[in-house]
Amino acid sequence: MKYHLIFFPWIGAVIGLIEYGWYRFGIYGGIGQICDLLVMLAIPILVTGGFHLDGLMDTEDALSSWRSREQRLEILKDPHIGAFSVIRLVAYGLVFAAALSELNGPVRIPWMGTFFLARCLSGFAVVTFPSAKRQGILATEAETAGRRPVQIGLLVESILICGLMIYWMPKGGILVTLAGIISLAAYYRQSLRKFGGITGDLAGWFLCRTELWMTVVIFLAEIIG
Repeated sequence: MKYHLIFFPWIGAVIGLIEYGWYRFGIYGGIGQICDLLVMLAIPILVTGGFHLDGLMDTEDALSSWRSREQRLEILKDPHIGAFSVIRLVAYGLVFAAALSELNGPVRIPWMGTFFLARCLSGFAVVTFPSAKRQGILATEAETAGRRPVQIGLLVESILICGLMIYWMPKGGILVTLAGIISLAAYYRQSLRKFGGITGDLAGWFLCRTELWMTVVIFLAEIIG
C-alpha cells in the first residue's frame, strides 16, 4: 500500500497498449470508422469496469445540486443517480466521440499516452491534496501511501510520458502537458471550494475530465498544425 499509487498509471499504460493494438488491427483489417470509434470509446470502460465514470456521474449530480458543502458530500454517497448526471455523461460521451473521430493515423499514438498521464496526475493529487473525508478508499490510500516517494515517482513518470508525447507530436504534446497542469490546478481549486477536499468520486471525475480535455487539445493541435 505504501507505494502502490506509483503503479496506478500503468493501468493507463494497459489501456494505451490495447488501444494501439486495436489501431494496428484497424489498419490491416480495414475496420469501418464507426466501428473503430465505438471500440476506441469502449476499451477504457472495459478495462476499468466504468469505475471512474461512476465518480463522474456522482460528482456532476453533487455539483448540479447547488447545495451546501455537507449536502454535496451526502449526494456523493447516494447510490441513486439524478437527471443531471445522465445529461452530463451523454454530453461527455458526445464530445469525446467527436474529438476522437478526427484523430486519424499516427496522431492517435500520443493520444494513447493521455491515459497514463491522467493517472499520474490523479495519483499525485491523492497524496498531495487534502481529503474531504477521513474515511473511504481515497482517504485510506492517502494515509497509507509514502507521500514523498510517491510524489517523486509520479512526477518522474509524468515527465517521461510528456517527453514521449512531445517527441512524437511536439505541438500536441505541449498542449496536452499544459491541459494536464491546468486541469490539476482547477481540480484543486474546485474540490476545496465545493467539497473541502477530494474524495474517491472526485478523483474519478477529475480523471474522466482530464482525459476528455487532453483528447480535445490533441484534436485542436491537429487542426492547427
